[in-house]
Amino acid sequence: MTRDRLFPDVVAGPFEGPPLTFEDREGRDIEIRAYDGSDAEYEALASMYVAFDPADRAQGIPPSQERRIREWLDNILSGDCLNVIAWDGDDAAGHATLVPDQDAYELAIFVLQKYQEAGIGTRLMKTLLGYGAEQGVEKVWLTVERWNSPAVGLYKKIGFEVSDSESFELEMAIRLADGRDEGG
Repeated sequence: MTRDRLFPDVVAGPFEGPPLTFEDREGRDIEIRAYDGSDAEYEALASMYVAFDPADRAQGIPPSQERRIREWLDNILSGDCLNVIAWDGDDAAGHATLVPDQDAYELAIFVLQKYQEAGIGTRLMKTLLGYGAEQGVEKVWLTVERWNSPAVGLYKKIGFEVSDSESFELEMAIRLADGRDEGG
C-alpha cells in the first residue's frame, strides 16, 4: 500500500556533509564519517547495537538479538541507503541512516546511551541530511512517538515539519531540494 506524503515547500538547510569533527559536551573528540563499507566499521556498528539499551528501542528497531541486528544492518548498509556514523576513536557512538522509500527517504537515528545528551545526535542528523543533499536526496521523512517532546523539538529546530499526526506517532518531513529540473 502506498500513499502520498506531504512535504514542506521550503527547502531546509543548508547542511554540512561528512566528514565532521567536533568536541562533544563531555569533552570527547567525535568524528562523523560516511560508512565506508569495511568489515571494521560493520563490526563496530554491530557491537554498538548489541550494547544498545532495549528501553531506547522504538518501533522494533534496532533489533534486540545479535543475529537480527546483523540482518537489519545488512539491509540498511547496502543498496541505495545512505549511512553516517559518529566515532569516538574506534568505537561507534551513533549511527544515522536514510532508507529509500518511494520518492523520498526515511530517516532513522540512534545514539548509544552513554553518548546521549552530548550534542552528538543533532550533529549526526544534520551531517546525514548534508550527505543526503550531496547525493541528490530531495525529501526525507521520519516518525517519532508523539510524547517524545525532546526529539520532536530537535526535529523542528532542524527544519522538520509535522506532516501527519495519526495514532501515537508523528510523521515529520523535510525538503532538502526543490526538485525542479535545472536542465530546462
